[in-house]
Amino acid sequence: MRIAVLGLGIIGSVWARHLASDGHQVRTWNRSAKPDVPGFSANPASAVRDAELILIVVADSPAVAAVLAAAVPGLTKNAIVAQHSTIGVDDTKAAARTVQAAGARYLDMPFTGSKPAAEQRQNVFFVGDDVGALTEVEAIYRKLAKAILPMGGIGQAAAVKLAFNLLIAGINQSMCESFELASRAGIDPQVYFNALDFNVAKSSLADLKKPKYLSGDWSPQFSIKHMHKDLRLALALGREHGLGLATTTAVTHAYATAEAAGRGDEDFAALLEIVRQG
Repeated sequence: MRIAVLGLGIIGSVWARHLASDGHQVRTWNRSAKPDVPGFSANPASAVRDAELILIVVADSPAVAAVLAAAVPGLTKNAIVAQHSTIGVDDTKAAARTVQAAGARYLDMPFTGSKPAAEQRQNVFFVGDDVGALTEVEAIYRKLAKAILPMGGIGQAAAVKLAFNLLIAGINQSMCESFELASRAGIDPQVYFNALDFNVAKSSLADLKKPKYLSGDWSPQFSIKHMHKDLRLALALGREHGLGLATTTAVTHAYATAEAAGRGDEDFAALLEIVRQG
């Protein structure tokens, strides 16, 4: 299939290489030039020209809107635009209208799983689909995914992604606090994690972030600034539905503090450093 990947950050660049190795004709674009990625193009319109499937993997809602504005002139009629960035429900519906007005089809398709999952082809995709477009590209995504989970219509996948990132962020903050409390009480970090293996509170997030807590390597798998953005979107969605989300409000403050401290580009496990400061 002819595929365009717009956005070559931590995840997009990995997927682009996987898709090329799977035998697809891949063109790519990124705001800052990345000529080492397969099929790098000068602009979004040239990247999507004649593409049957377009993947958008950028930072936030304004970036999605900007990419679509630049890409729409090059869209082929009936092409499928799969929007993988974590954005608000209203924003994904607006993006869908833009794509549909150009005669193309839209998939609301955020995912879970950070860089290691992408590298191992283990991302999980949530799908909002109004027109049955997933069936045409599902085989392609099966090679990138541990699971593909239909959520309903456009907007439903965006909502569940925000709900899950809210949960991940809260677990991470609790784990940072738990780990630091045990450390200050004299518990060896490795002993802490060995004991956690037998505790009902353990989550798979502990296995993913354990190496970072132990080493202090905060190179990003998923950054603080992006988690902070997702928490703000979750709070906004909560307000829309009459939910105060008190715990998430407190967690969002912690991520805001971390970003203000210059840690926005670090992995969200670096919240441990903020906890350590009290």
